[in-house]
Amino acid sequence: MNETPYRVLIADDEPIIREGLRESIDWAALGMKVVGEAEDGEEALELALDLEVQLALVDMNMPFLNGISLMRKLRERLPDCRFVIITGHDEFDYAREGIRLGVEDYILKPVNPEALRGVLLRVKESLDGEARQAGYLKLASEQIRRNIPMLQARFGQEWAEGRLDREEIGERLAFLGLPAAPLVQLCVIRWPEPEAAQPILKESDRQLYWFAAENIVSELAGQRRHMLIRDSSGLLLLFLWDTAEQEIAEVIERQVRRFLKLVVQAHIESVPPGSDVEDLPDVYKRCREAVYKDAQLSPLVRRAREYIRDYYGDPELTLESFARNLQVSPVYLSRVLKKELGDSFVALLTHTRIRKAIELLNTTDLPIYEIAEQSGYDTQHYFSTAFKKVMGVSPNQYRRGAAFPERPSGQ
Repeated sequence: MNETPYRVLIADDEPIIREGLRESIDWAALGMKVVGEAEDGEEALELALDLEVQLALVDMNMPFLNGISLMRKLRERLPDCRFVIITGHDEFDYAREGIRLGVEDYILKPVNPEALRGVLLRVKESLDGEARQAGYLKLASEQIRRNIPMLQARFGQEWAEGRLDREEIGERLAFLGLPAAPLVQLCVIRWPEPEAAQPILKESDRQLYWFAAENIVSELAGQRRHMLIRDSSGLLLLFLWDTAEQEIAEVIERQVRRFLKLVVQAHIESVPPGSDVEDLPDVYKRCREAVYKDAQLSPLVRRAREYIRDYYGDPELTLESFARNLQVSPVYLSRVLKKELGDSFVALLTHTRIRKAIELLNTTDLPIYEIAEQSGYDTQHYFSTAFKKVMGVSPNQYRRGAAFPERPSGQ
């Protein structure tokens, strides 16, 4: 079982005893090798630690450090080291204290080679058993490591669907090396349904695209603590323990479309502060409903929503210029937006701008006029009026924490 010989130290102050122990045994046949000899306890301690021996033959009475003291020190520093006591008849009671220290056995002087060989065989069997156990545990650990993505996927699915209790969730998080801190966000990404105009992908190609999409999402998650899985219905679930910007869902959609030429729907939800780990299914349900609802939007509304996200910072953006760029009439565009998103163009644009302003207020020390400009407002007064209408407080009051309103709803 053990290809490398077990390392043995002989510690005895009598040279003739050390020589007898070394020469009377075929150490190689036992899978052992004498790697060091010591004539006093202090030398034995130094050698044993330096050579990391696995078995020490220890004389009870040695200068400077006796056998019991040596074994106590080695037990602390080399807890897996085995001991065999070499003792005289008149030292037997003393040697029994060594037995209580976990000594494998004792050998009476003068040493009988056959008796010693029998003791060494038992030690070897014990060491071999430990080596086999360590091998099995290492193999199991490697198998678990290789299967971590599958185990995470099963855990994430069961957690999101509410099939685990609080204790089980905590145990799985610890086992999989995931953060014990509260989850702060969940993002769900939906693969598009095949359309008539699209060629049907082979399963191998479909999987390839999925892996590419997963790589894009993981890259966007960056250094944030996260777990990314695919659930049984084919949705990608991004669990976040560090907060990402709300816009990450939009960035995911844009990056997948840019690099893979695929339209996916992504939606992110914050986990309410103070929520229990068992509350995640409610967040998962809202995300699922959002991405499936998003999938029902017409191509025009999707383009319109994306256009607003890209050009909200232009203070000259109007319904007329917006419709002109989308090559539809303003009346028709307004009606479609209201029907599918439940909001007018002005409301959608305002909510997008206010969300950007909130992000800047929360994460920067920019003066209000600069935030107004970056959010698409040409004057600070106009921005402050719009902000207070949506949020109930002025930008300055919001920054000072005068109120803690919800983020504005939006597209």
